[in-house]
Amino acid sequence: MAFNDRGRDRGSDRGRRDFGAPREMHKAICADCKQETEVPFVPKEGRPVYCRECYQKHKKF
Repeated sequence: MAFNDRGRDRGSDRGRRDFGAPREMHKAICADCKQETEVPFVPKEGRPVYCRECYQKHKKF
């Protein structure tokens, strides 16, 4: 294993995202309109998930 000058593994991909690869999507139900949608994160119980249209209504500027 090769380390850089700060002692970290240079070969590690932890925390890096391949922007050429498609994102893993997860199914969820929109908290407002109740339509099925897909989101790029794992929904957590107790937290609302919104579809793209409803998210725009809740987005804080």
